[in-house]
Amino acid sequence: MSAIMVSYDHTSYPCVRIHTPLSRRGTGPGLIIVSGDDYEVHDDRVSQTLDPHPTKKWAEEGYAVAEVGVGLVQREQHDRVDRVLELKNQLTEAVDKLRATPECQGEEIGLIAFHHEHISRHLLDAVKEFPQIKAVIFYGWSPSEASHVPVLAHLAGNTRPSSHVPGVTIYTYPSAKDHLFALPTHASFLASAVSVSHTRCLSFLKPKTKGPYFDLEAIWDEHTRFEFEDRSVEETMKTMVDEPYVNHVPTLTGGIGRAALTRFYRDHFIFSNPDDAKLELVSRTVGIDRVVDEFLFQCTHTRTIDWLIPGIPPTGRKLSVPMTSIVNIRGDKLYHEHIAWDQGTVLRQLGLLPEYLPFPGTQLEYRVPVAGIETSSKMVDENSCASNEMLDYQVREVREVREVGE
Repeated sequence: MSAIMVSYDHTSYPCVRIHTPLSRRGTGPGLIIVSGDDYEVHDDRVSQTLDPHPTKKWAEEGYAVAEVGVGLVQREQHDRVDRVLELKNQLTEAVDKLRATPECQGEEIGLIAFHHEHISRHLLDAVKEFPQIKAVIFYGWSPSEASHVPVLAHLAGNTRPSSHVPGVTIYTYPSAKDHLFALPTHASFLASAVSVSHTRCLSFLKPKTKGPYFDLEAIWDEHTRFEFEDRSVEETMKTMVDEPYVNHVPTLTGGIGRAALTRFYRDHFIFSNPDDAKLELVSRTVGIDRVVDEFLFQCTHTRTIDWLIPGIPPTGRKLSVPMTSIVNIRGDKLYHEHIAWDQGTVLRQLGLLPEYLPFPGTQLEYRVPVAGIETSSKMVDENSCASNEMLDYQVREVREVREVGE
């Protein structure tokens, strides 16, 4: 399903828009997103990020989402009483529509607002009339007084209130220019801040809205089974969101977006792996939306492995490579993978990296500080080899130069 892009008429109020959950479960708790005229599509930003409209992103997280539009007319032409009343009316419509949506389950509702202070302040007042709203998240504003409902605030810059406000949790993002940094088609979009703030939102919202929780380990294990055991491109892609990406950090291989990633899996990954390729898990850390693995990638180098060592023909040697994967899961589908390893140990194990290399601008050569198979054995057993032996490495005269001079 494509993202819903909304540009609001400043003189009227659009109907509340409902987006049903996009998880494979198909049902989930309710969430209200309050956006408005600040969220206008900048066409030059659309191709620069895979991050979807917030409504779709939270539907991918398994929520039934009601999007409420709040226009400029509410903050420029009405007094406080009128503004709060209008916001109450819109929240009433949003709550009623969620209740009428079969895919929306449970009584608890969360709310996220992307607005300036003057709207957010009145919105928090309006929320007092809705006991089913159990948590509120603001991008761009933080209450200065104790809140009747738990509040999470994301603020641009590094200015933080001098004292703690009961019921309010505040995070600041020093590199963000303004509160719209979380909106993907806005000029202020900042991917790193968005990623961190979204994870914090999930940790804040889920316990207060009763889920949805998914078995992230099972989702990741299913994905790797389709990659390495079943070797099915189609089934692998079914485990991922509409527009996922993969980045193998040392070689910059992978794919950005469904079409590119499908081609990569088909042409350069799934069928590129040797027949005996396997993964040995060493440790695993599971967060609210991420699985971080330490593992060994093991195989015999019997074919060109495009994603790992592109362009290098088979050597027939055994490989055991320590790797780290940071896997972001949105709802019950993968969004992205960052896979990292030491390329030096790969080349050393394949006999493609000499023990010494020339030191630039001198007649010296240095001992390359790279280990071979020991990198894997020590990850599994810390006593398999000694530590700190490389601390004794030194440079030496280039042997070929010395021999010529003799």
